[in-house]
Amino acid sequence: ILASILSLIIYWIIRDRYRVRNLNGKHVFITGCDTGLGNSLAKWLDKKGFCVIAACTTEKGSQELQWCSSLSLKTVNLNLADSNSIARAVMFVTEQTAGKGLFGLVSNAEGTAPLGPTDWLRIEDFHSVLDVSLLGLIEITLKFLPLLKKAEGRVVNLINAKGLVAFVGGGYSLSKWGMEAFSDTLRIEMQHFGVKVSIVEHGFFKAEEVNSDIIEKYLFRLWNRLTPEIRDSYGEKYLVE
Repeated sequence: ILASILSLIIYWIIRDRYRVRNLNGKHVFITGCDTGLGNSLAKWLDKKGFCVIAACTTEKGSQELQWCSSLSLKTVNLNLADSNSIARAVMFVTEQTAGKGLFGLVSNAEGTAPLGPTDWLRIEDFHSVLDVSLLGLIEITLKFLPLLKKAEGRVVNLINAKGLVAFVGGGYSLSKWGMEAFSDTLRIEMQHFGVKVSIVEHGFFKAEEVNSDIIEKYLFRLWNRLTPEIRDSYGEKYLVE
């Protein structure tokens, strides 16, 4: 019993060494804050005392988040598929941090991903998700590295674990595997600068439950634009089953 108690005390002492202290003035930038996980994380970190800068894709998302947060939480509109939008967001964060650097960068945004057999898809279907969830993530991370180095901050990439299982064609799984590879490489390179890089592989949340109607709508849209040759090779029965 004494050994168990001693082990528990040692565990708590070690764990407390890694707890972030003096949260005032520590800036955290989060993408994908309109709804879902990014939105919840922005509110939670705001309550903890961090200086949160939340990136939203819509003005409505920004306003709703500000209404239920403290005055210290700031929002910025961001389109990860647009380099100019990324540049404006980086400039805004640079001004807000005022030379302190960026304590945390949390990447959470996901692009739209048509689901279906690979030869039902066009290259623009891959771009619709990769430009946001992979290339956009890479670009904004590269732009923020100087601020992250200055604060010896950390990068946290949130990856939905369902994307690590390649069960259907399209860019969704490609983006998640690409995020894993990018994060693993960056982690090794940034150790020299005291910047930590983490991957959080999360599962389904109630707000993210699969909507079969949306999937069916995607499939029928893809089916209707197929050439007769490809459609005949699958047959009507394939779509119904």
